[in-house]
Amino acid sequence: MAAIDIKNLNHNQLNDLISKAQSRQHEMKKEKVVKLREKIHALIKAEGYSFDDIFGGTRGKRRSGGVVPPKYRNPANAEQTWSGRGKRPRWFNDALKAGKKEKDLLV
Repeated sequence: MAAIDIKNLNHNQLNDLISKAQSRQHEMKKEKVVKLREKIHALIKAEGYSFDDIFGGTRGKRRSGGVVPPKYRNPANAEQTWSGRGKRPRWFNDALKAGKKEKDLLV
């Protein structure tokens, strides 16, 4: 590897060198990750397992939490409920403005 005398580089040449070095560093890191991933898969396969057996089959999938039970009920209309998650429904805000307290609206 040839040594580079950075004292003789102008501003643009130095920025170009830094950019190239950072790019190469990023490439090397990606290469190392690929090699490590291959080693891990080979080891898992050699032991007779699959990746999902070891780490579970939910990689990258969102959990569906299902339906959340209601926490609040509209006293004026029992069909309107709210779980307490997300944006407050209009009926909830209207009830608070009318003088109700959150605990008064609990299911």
